[in-house]
Amino acid sequence: MQGLSVRVRGIVQGVGFRPFVYQLAERYGLTGWVRNTNTQVEIEVDGSEEGLKGFLHDLLDCTPPLARIDAVESERRPASGFTCFEIIESQLDAGWQSIPPDAATCEACLSELRDPGERRYGYPFTNCTHCGPRFTIIDSLPYDRDRTTMSCFPMCGDCRREYEDPRDRRFHAQPIACPACGPKLWLQMADGGLAQGDPIEACAALLKGGSIVAIKGLGGYQLACDATNPEAVARLRARKRRWGKPFALMVPDLEGAKQLCETTAAEINALLSRERPIVLLKQRPGTSVAQDVAPGIDTLGLMLPYTPLHHLLMRGFAGPLVMTSGNLSEEPIAIGNREAVERLSDVADAFLFHDRDIYARYDDSVVRALGGAIVPIRRARSYAPAPIHLPFTARRDILACGAQQKNTFCLVKESKAFLSQHIGELENLETLSHFESSLQAFRQLFRVDPRIIAHDMHPDYLSTRFAHDYPDPSVMRVVVQHHHAHVVSAMAEHGIAEPVIGVAYDGTGYGTDGAVWGGEILVADWSSFKRVGHLRYAPMPGGEAAIRKPYRMAAGYVWSLCAASEAEFEAFIATVPVGERIILRRQLETQLNTPLTSSCGRLFDAAAALLGVCREALYEGQPAVELEALADPQVDDMYPFDLLRDGDGWVVDPAATLRALWCDFRAGRSISRVAAAFHNTVAAFTLAVCRAVRDEHSLNRVVLSGGCFQNALLTQRLLEGLVAAEFEVVTHRLVPPNDGGLSLGQAVVAHALTAGD
Repeated sequence: MQGLSVRVRGIVQGVGFRPFVYQLAERYGLTGWVRNTNTQVEIEVDGSEEGLKGFLHDLLDCTPPLARIDAVESERRPASGFTCFEIIESQLDAGWQSIPPDAATCEACLSELRDPGERRYGYPFTNCTHCGPRFTIIDSLPYDRDRTTMSCFPMCGDCRREYEDPRDRRFHAQPIACPACGPKLWLQMADGGLAQGDPIEACAALLKGGSIVAIKGLGGYQLACDATNPEAVARLRARKRRWGKPFALMVPDLEGAKQLCETTAAEINALLSRERPIVLLKQRPGTSVAQDVAPGIDTLGLMLPYTPLHHLLMRGFAGPLVMTSGNLSEEPIAIGNREAVERLSDVADAFLFHDRDIYARYDDSVVRALGGAIVPIRRARSYAPAPIHLPFTARRDILACGAQQKNTFCLVKESKAFLSQHIGELENLETLSHFESSLQAFRQLFRVDPRIIAHDMHPDYLSTRFAHDYPDPSVMRVVVQHHHAHVVSAMAEHGIAEPVIGVAYDGTGYGTDGAVWGGEILVADWSSFKRVGHLRYAPMPGGEAAIRKPYRMAAGYVWSLCAASEAEFEAFIATVPVGERIILRRQLETQLNTPLTSSCGRLFDAAAALLGVCREALYEGQPAVELEALADPQVDDMYPFDLLRDGDGWVVDPAATLRALWCDFRAGRSISRVAAAFHNTVAAFTLAVCRAVRDEHSLNRVVLSGGCFQNALLTQRLLEGLVAAEFEVVTHRLVPPNDGGLSLGQAVVAHALTAGD
């Protein structure tokens, strides 16, 4: 007999790891114990040489579905004389531990949910160690029931027996519950009256009748209505004040998804994954979905049920439901019952309540197939806060505050980066409060005390102001340029520290020269960057008004870059609303309130407005989204452009591109061909700059980042060109290419700049 001490770190709490260890010990005839601490799982075992070897092998290779092992330390010792194997009480220490995200209902629990012979038949809070709520209900570590929002539900005798049986699937499943002892569900009308009968059946009936229902989900409330009912969808848009932006849909099963959309193997895997994100898919023509669900585009955001409540509701409704965030436009999602009534009573006709509290506010995650891989667009429920492994170990804790739009923050602890869930647009007090409360929760759970704070260069971002106002005067503050952070975020995902050619295309980022950047080619590593290429500056008449009204951006391009004759400018200005023509011309002549931009996002805006596709944007990125939807991917045409030398870098002048695009449109060429040719041209001039930079700087690795690379057609075209030119191409896999991934890049830059201090 020999002894073995084992320490396991990673996502090993709340995932059934201790019962897994118990069963392994039984299998190999070992004695000893296992316990949780804040920082790890600790194991002490005695056994034969053969048994200990088998135990260690299976410990690494046969882990529970939700577990992820980051490190295992083992040390041989003399046998301790244990007489049995047991799971002992958790021990608090001063360290920290990773926490699993929430996970979709597993097949074993679904089988019980559907079996009339099971005691959890039809119970909407069924879960086990392999599925169910995790991060959304955790208050503190270690992950035990009395530190979750389930602490107020004493277990009945049957649940207690399952909870205490190491051989049971629910052994130490902290959210364990059943109809006798767990949370309850009820349906309440907007006027306060309670619906009679089964709440889920009553809810399904209301939805079939055209009502809007606020449903308490896993990370907050969702607003649901019949996706095939045009009047209900229009009413939801009006009440929610969400104009134009697509709604997400929930469908009962994979077949329901295939009826509405085309799917690839990768997209099917994403739909069926335990994360159950919203997957952006190509819509089939002639579906029953109301046109106002996703106006002006050819994609739908679909997700499958991921909680027992969703499964039961979809079985009762048997069709696609709009399932959108329970909030008014740009506000945080509601999580409390009283909060939902206060904030959503003017939106919902009824509320499907339950009495299990939500501790952490989480929207649904969104992913899309880009360049052949599934990439997060919004990283939230079931992804965050899974740590991102860094290729370094930080000596000091770091906080990166992110951007203004699609905000996330990032905390770095040792070799882990904890990226927050999607916070949203930092435009109001409610969202800033969400940012601050989420940060406080992350800091407490992961034992983070930031000594370094990174923030964007833009002085007016609320995230920048938060960094400046941080109450601890001893912290070191690091300013990180927006597009440098974009490029480094993708580099960090892949563990790349060496210089790269970074292509950062987005809508807005504060440049080192005070202009609005967004079409940038950089030579960058973690600590520095050099701007070696960019789009030629164009005026933004009215500043942010040019973002909301893309025809203003188009006017700026026509006036400034296209060398248009007076007649040509008059031809375009005639399409502008009468009341703005004089003001617009005056702004362009005097450059009053007319900042300059190199933004690729604004170039897409101008192209869309010139084609009459989207002359006023109701949501961020709408012109580019609609332009992509119209483009024919079979078209290989492209337009001319000019690549100009500027000092030791290059400038892309798209004047010839826009002139040709406008001429084609006015000559009656189909918008689908014109839009495709424009996408092909953007890919072509980007490739041309990358070739020039490679020749000049002897670099062959290209990193693509920024919100423009949410565009599947642009990404695919550019990838094809770069690969054909024998570049090594790096794209996002773990964090969004948009500003939702920016905080990771900020944190890594801050580490690199302060590592020697």
